[in-house]
Amino acid sequence: MRYPEFLRENGTIGFAAPSFGAATEPYRSAFDNALKKLHALGYQTKLGPNCYASDGIGISSAPESCGREINEAMTSPDSDVLISCGGGELMCEILDHVDFDRIRQEAPKWFMGYSDNTNLTFLLPTLCDTAAIYGPCAGTFGMEPWHASVQDALDLLGGKKLTMRSYDLWEKEGFKTEENPLVPYNTTEPVAIKPFGISGTAENGDEEIRFRGRLLGGCVDCLVNLTGTKYDHVQEFSEKYAQDGIIWFLESCDLNVFAIRRAMWQMKHAGWFSHVKGFLIGRPLCFGQEMMGLDQYSAVWEPLKEYGVPVIMDVDLGHLPPQMPLICGSLADVTLRGTQAEGRRDWKLEVAMRLE
Repeated sequence: MRYPEFLRENGTIGFAAPSFGAATEPYRSAFDNALKKLHALGYQTKLGPNCYASDGIGISSAPESCGREINEAMTSPDSDVLISCGGGELMCEILDHVDFDRIRQEAPKWFMGYSDNTNLTFLLPTLCDTAAIYGPCAGTFGMEPWHASVQDALDLLGGKKLTMRSYDLWEKEGFKTEENPLVPYNTTEPVAIKPFGISGTAENGDEEIRFRGRLLGGCVDCLVNLTGTKYDHVQEFSEKYAQDGIIWFLESCDLNVFAIRRAMWQMKHAGWFSHVKGFLIGRPLCFGQEMMGLDQYSAVWEPLKEYGVPVIMDVDLGHLPPQMPLICGSLADVTLRGTQAEGRRDWKLEVAMRLE
């Protein structure tokens, strides 16, 4: 696995818009304030030509233009790391214009984003053997004040923090609007991690579960779209790192519980989960949904229980913030600690990433 150099003090952060740009509110103001805050910390910034573009469909610009922007940004010495401006809908359409061979041959560079950016954070490791960061997009750095997860993401880009821990509260309903573009996360709900496939979780007393593997994953909406295409090299990746095993981290955006269940079935039958050591499942955007007796937990657990590995759900990942930034492609030691208090078990998650 190729690991890029970390962002140095006073280094240059590049921005690109392979998905949506920061063209409308509240995204433009959030992006502008993010630049202001990063400049105040001493960093330089380099903006790609599509950062404020809005002439595309479901992305910032035409797929050809977005592909060119990524090719240049990922291989140019003008920036040290690259952060995506935002998520979107049709980033998959730029892939035919991304020069993965060129990226593979150049010195690696960190790319960070989530949601639609799975199309790069997932393919960089599986196609180019280059690690990437599944973490916040540019506008998140514009909130006032920063949530701890935002600082974690910057610290990860700088190589200052490689161990991430679950947070205390999460946001069920956000207040960010066109009129309030810089509002911070509205964290009101206690994080309640739910482990499946672990024996003894109903017993009293403290407990600790550990497993190790290579992190791989992203937004299921995008991953299932890649399954079976010419960009699907997951089986080759899994075989290459079979000795390490794979820890899948997965979260979803637009999928309802039945779509999540179908996605699990499709990825499983595509052979993606061979050599799996465990699953980290983020809170889905359809959190709490139940349809015809199917909820978010059975949608995932029933298709995956045959693997006999831990399936950890409601993890701080994805579209219901905060999210732990993770290095896709890195080795990781996952520790789940459960303490018994007031008749309930409280779980805390730790993911320690290693650049091996």
